[in-house]
Amino acid sequence: MKATGVSGPNAAVQLGLINLLKAGAAQLIVLHHLAFYGPMADAARPLMPSIVDWLDHNGRIAVQAFLVISGFLVAKSLAPSGLPGIRNPLGTIWRRYVKLAPPFIVAMFLAIGASALASTWMVHDSISAPPNMSQLAAHVLLLHGVLGYESLSAGAWYVAIDFQLYALITGLLWLGGRIAGHRRSTWEMPLLVTLGLSVSLFYFNRDAEFDVWAPYFFGSYGLGILAWWASDARRSFGTKLALLLMMAVPTVLALALDFRIRIAVAAVVACVLFLFGRTRLSTYASSGWAVVNYLGKISYSIFLVHFPVCLVVNAAFTRFVPDDAYLQGAGVIWAWAASVAAGAAFFHWVETPLGRFLAGLAKPVAVPSFAAKPAGLRGQVNT
Repeated sequence: MKATGVSGPNAAVQLGLINLLKAGAAQLIVLHHLAFYGPMADAARPLMPSIVDWLDHNGRIAVQAFLVISGFLVAKSLAPSGLPGIRNPLGTIWRRYVKLAPPFIVAMFLAIGASALASTWMVHDSISAPPNMSQLAAHVLLLHGVLGYESLSAGAWYVAIDFQLYALITGLLWLGGRIAGHRRSTWEMPLLVTLGLSVSLFYFNRDAEFDVWAPYFFGSYGLGILAWWASDARRSFGTKLALLLMMAVPTVLALALDFRIRIAVAAVVACVLFLFGRTRLSTYASSGWAVVNYLGKISYSIFLVHFPVCLVVNAAFTRFVPDDAYLQGAGVIWAWAASVAAGAAFFHWVETPLGRFLAGLAKPVAVPSFAAKPAGLRGQVNT
């Protein structure tokens, strides 16, 4: 969910579709958690039962957009031409941790405070008990899921999974480089990713016992990676077709074996990114796109802080506002708007300053020199 764009003279240019998808998915996640956890949405359900029920049961599918987009952008960052090899893989993984974890840790302390405040106004399953030191340490290390600790905030699992997926693709890039040696082929990585997403779709993703581990989600993530490589305009038609088949064949077969709406949504998002994911739009093209780009930029912050905000608003409306469907429905809208506002504040006052402060600990990833020169590959791309 990290914001992306370009630097230098084109800094006002954004990947418009990606920002649109991130902005929309972030709003759906906020509304899903409002509907899923209640209690305001429970009281307001008679006013719009079908909408609340849909958000409750299906809103979480928006996470698939984030998974595919993350894969798309990690390919753009670490292997833009699909070539194997990466220098200093441990340093690369550390760089990702430094970007993800510090704002996440701050958000977890906000969630602890929100639970403490909310517990004075209501009794509800969404309120977490005060954490012990081992639970806190597990969250700091992004290991709370695999160690079996209760998450301190809704969505905390995703940050840990994003980090695992990043570490996994970094390891695959390193492995691909070891397999390729000094050869300059673009096929090692697509084959490794296709193998990984196939194993995920046919095995891991069909068993919820694995949902705290990256392989459960690698099917969606891998589709995003392949979509970036397939959308490269410099590639020949035959190479593009082969990459699309690597995306389509395992996905269609896996869905035929065991249809999962989340995987179908991930496949649709990957296809949309293949077609339009590299489209760049000016931030100033219209006020509407400026808002979309801004919401996309702050989507990670919204994701981090929306649950503490929603928890406090839910508790306040439970304690101080009559149990009226219209008033509680207004509370849902208020919590949604407050989550976006809090996300914007968190982005400007926490995420961005932390990023600047810790920039020295997260040096840019060193991509192998040949990875930036796809034109010399034998028949793999057009020149």
